[in-house]
Amino acid sequence: MRLLITGACGFVAAELAEALLGRIEGLSITGIDNLMRPGAAVNVDRLRRLGVRFVHGDIRMASDMASLPAADWVIDAAANPSVLAGVDGKSSSRQLFEHNLASIANVLEYCRTHSAGLFLLSSSRVYNIPALCGLPLRERENAYVLDESAALPHGITADGIGPEFSTAVPVSLYGATKLSCEVMALEYGATFDFPVWVTRCGVLAGAGQFGTPAQGIFAYWINAHLRRRPMRYVGFNGQGLQARDALHPRDLAALLAAQMGCQRRAGQRVYTAGGGVTRCRSLAQLTEWCDGRFGAHRVESDPRPRPFDIPWVAMSNADATRDFGWRPEVSMDDLLEGIAHHAAQHPEWLELSGV
Repeated sequence: MRLLITGACGFVAAELAEALLGRIEGLSITGIDNLMRPGAAVNVDRLRRLGVRFVHGDIRMASDMASLPAADWVIDAAANPSVLAGVDGKSSSRQLFEHNLASIANVLEYCRTHSAGLFLLSSSRVYNIPALCGLPLRERENAYVLDESAALPHGITADGIGPEFSTAVPVSLYGATKLSCEVMALEYGATFDFPVWVTRCGVLAGAGQFGTPAQGIFAYWINAHLRRRPMRYVGFNGQGLQARDALHPRDLAALLAAQMGCQRRAGQRVYTAGGGVTRCRSLAQLTEWCDGRFGAHRVESDPRPRPFDIPWVAMSNADATRDFGWRPEVSMDDLLEGIAHHAAQHPEWLELSGV
């Protein structure tokens, strides 16, 4: 089997490559990356050691995509991953559009040309921001948690947020690009008869992730705490109660492998996957974990709201469990401990991540 991975030198893509090579006998992988993101170049040697053919190219360029060898499947893991992209002063809205949306046309044309199936890695940020901010929540053990005693909106259960939750605007510019990619991918697959699987992921995290305050929050928080960097709880009264679930890419690889082996041509194509409610932690809880691991470190309070912030996200895995027997296996403790061990071994990681 031949696999193409875009954004191959990102943390998620590199982890998926290694995990899938261990799962699928006879798998050959080509990876393409433009190496624009700080730190991405460190994964080139890792991919080559795994036997991945690395191509330095840009999927925004049709000519770069046309030069790639044929593949049976494509994992599209290339994107600007920050919800603040286009509004943070570090990248323009046009750049966000080009990176996250315009490039999908070249990926889809590649799939059409080679009859390759597509795995589109999407995001929990495709969901309506007012609806997420309006979820019934309560405080428990220094974190926001879902209030299961209240009436829950359509698309959310005690297991977390599912595919049917509202995607009405506003979802942020970033979320809109990801949602648009979903629609185009599904339309291309239906029109040109190639399989498309869309996975709306919660926070993907693990050792070796490039961490910034806007993206890769678990890696950033642990590295910054260890290095005694200035840290802040931003928004939501400055208490750090906002919570996210965490999923290791190795677990995501197991779901993608199951979907690769699925022969059905119709039915559900959009799934949610994340750590779920049992692997959900607030910033305050993460600080408590770091205090116990590294010693106490003060975090400042900044109650001012930040664009597109939401108080709680945990993705439901119910559909993926029902259809593929899939559940995450990497525990939250193992995930955090892996990041901490990596942080201790790489004192330069925040600088390498562009912080």
